[in-house]
Amino acid sequence: MSDAPVLEARNITRRFGTFTALDQVNFAVGEGEIVALLGENGAGKSTLMNLLSGLLAPTDGTILMDGRVARFASPTDATARGIGMVHQHFLLVPTISVAENLLLSASRRAGGSLSYPLKLVLKEAQILAGRLGWTIPWDKMAGDLPVGTQQRVEILKALRGQTRILIFDEPTAVLTPTETPELFATIRRLAAEGRGIVFISHKLDEVLSLSERVTVLRRGKVVFNRETVEVNEAMLAEAMVGKDSEAAGLLREAASVEYPSPPGTQGVPGGEGYTEIALQLTNVSLRRADSPRPLLDGISFAVAPGEIFGIAGVDGNGQEELAGILSGLLRPSGGTVRVGKVEPAPDAGAFRRAGVAVIPADRQARGLAMPLTITENIALGAYDDARYRRGPVLLWGKLRERADTLIRGFDIRATGASSPVRDLSGGNQQKVVIARALSTTPKVIIAVNPTRGLDVGAIAYVHNALRQAQSAGAAVVLISTELSEVLTLTTHSVGVLYEGRFTGVVAPTTPRDRIGLLMGGSSRE
Repeated sequence: MSDAPVLEARNITRRFGTFTALDQVNFAVGEGEIVALLGENGAGKSTLMNLLSGLLAPTDGTILMDGRVARFASPTDATARGIGMVHQHFLLVPTISVAENLLLSASRRAGGSLSYPLKLVLKEAQILAGRLGWTIPWDKMAGDLPVGTQQRVEILKALRGQTRILIFDEPTAVLTPTETPELFATIRRLAAEGRGIVFISHKLDEVLSLSERVTVLRRGKVVFNRETVEVNEAMLAEAMVGKDSEAAGLLREAASVEYPSPPGTQGVPGGEGYTEIALQLTNVSLRRADSPRPLLDGISFAVAPGEIFGIAGVDGNGQEELAGILSGLLRPSGGTVRVGKVEPAPDAGAFRRAGVAVIPADRQARGLAMPLTITENIALGAYDDARYRRGPVLLWGKLRERADTLIRGFDIRATGASSPVRDLSGGNQQKVVIARALSTTPKVIIAVNPTRGLDVGAIAYVHNALRQAQSAGAAVVLISTELSEVLTLTTHSVGVLYEGRFTGVVAPTTPRDRIGLLMGGSSRE
């Protein structure tokens, strides 16, 4: 590896009006080097990558390639200079073939029309794929490919031409545990060929496993830049959130505190040792006329008070439909759902009155009314509570008092209860959702990807809140595509979803490679 950086950001500052997103940042990637970039949400990672990939220009400072000043007027300029990016959310057109997706990318790179020769594009991609040991179905529709194969196509798009720097943005977020090692092997091969790699991830174990050097941003400044062999997870987490922050305290607490389940809830869900069942699904299915196969097929499980039942799987395998049934938004085609001794009607209000609280997957689209205030959003969970209404009239004075209490209790960082939730950070928006859900002291909590898009400090807060609810006796169903989250929080059993059915219900101590096989559709024991 050469000592001179291929790409360097030197004393970079970027302002948006009066807000400084990046402040005198220095960042560099050398030939064949794998550098991890960490930071909380809002730390400046995206802004820095947008500068390096030509989407933004710096307010002050300099970008250099091979020691020479480089100015990118657009992403096309950055691409032409050899900078490629593999996005977390794939930019493939699902209704056209792999070859046609590559042609679109080639045309953009060439700055010309779609007359760019398909044969040349395909030949170059085939040579690249062969060198990486990949078999790609070039004629298949991109949307029909497994997620891991789609990601390979994205990497081929980014590698076309003379790519020297490759930026990976949260690349494992959509992969199974068995696909992640394959991606890491690819990244290492690319680095061995001399390409510089920027690896952005919230997963500290991945950073330690893959990178050679780690740079941490906090509030727009570089606060940490060390060789990976010199650091551990605790050091990285502390660098991200700050030693004296509330998040650091939660992280230390999570590492030391155990949350035992109440007596009488040990064993397989619904099996021997249970004194009470809080939630039970029996042979639940969901079918739609526009789908050739069941969206859910024979789902059965039970959860006791004080238990966290985890549901793992790659996104798109029935999680959304199962969450809809568990929250009363969808009517199952078959089977039963019981909350305690009640079989509520398939209606969100009926499930709420039965004691079910929901933390939805998308806080902005499903969990919050973004233009409304904190008070108004919290009122959405209390409009049928007699304490906060007189007949059809809501008692706004009491609702504001409730919002103020929850803001203090859940440490929601806002100027007050009248703040619109759209003005809050992602972590604080999620705190509003969780505060509304948990303040009703629910019997059952349905938490769907509760930490998606959150940084390490906010993740620690959410995990702590769920653990406290569990230890107070709530039954929790955790549906998450983050396997580490499922294995960390689950108390007894993990159900693995694949194409709408459970390929296995296993202990959280089950080896990851075994769970990875289940996530990929294998049901072999």
